[in-house]
Amino acid sequence: MPSFDVVSEVDMQEVRNAVDQAERELSQRYDFKGTDSSIELKDKDDLIELRSVSEDRLNAVRQVLEEKFVKRKLSLKAIEHGEVEPAAGGSVRQATKLQAGISSDKARELNKFIKAEFPKGVQSQTQGEQLRVTAKKRDDLQAVIAALKEGDFGIPLQFNNFRD
Repeated sequence: MPSFDVVSEVDMQEVRNAVDQAERELSQRYDFKGTDSSIELKDKDDLIELRSVSEDRLNAVRQVLEEKFVKRKLSLKAIEHGEVEPAAGGSVRQATKLQAGISSDKARELNKFIKAEFPKGVQSQTQGEQLRVTAKKRDDLQAVIAALKEGDFGIPLQFNNFRD
C-alpha cells in the first residue's frame, strides 16, 4: 500500500547559521551598541537565549533572529518564545525553545483531522515522533499532503518517505 511519513524536523545546522548571522548583525548595528544584546544557542537543550538591556531592545533582538530564520527558510513555527525574565545588572533575558518532533497531542490532532477529512481508505497511525499515513490510492495520499499543508497545526510539517 502507498504510504508516507509526516514529521516535524528542524535543521540544526541552519539554526546555528541563523543564530551566528543574528549575533554578527547585533555586534555591527549602531542601535545595539552599548546594550549588551546577545543571542546564544544552547546545544544541549535546543534553547536559544536572548539577552538585552531592556524589554524593548529584547523585542528588537527577537525580530533580528526571526528575520534570519526566514532568510534561511526555517519555519517560525519551530520556535516558541518563553517568558521575559529579569537578569543580573538590570538586563532582561528570554529563552526560546526549538520544537522538533510531533508530540502525542499534536499526533492525536493530526489523526483526527485526517480521519475527519478522508474517512474512506486513508489510515494514519503514530510511530514515535512521526505519523505514518497509508491509503489504497496514491492520489488520496497527495490529497492528504495538500490538506495538511493548508491546515495550521502550530508546528512545521515535512512529508518524507513517500512509497508507492
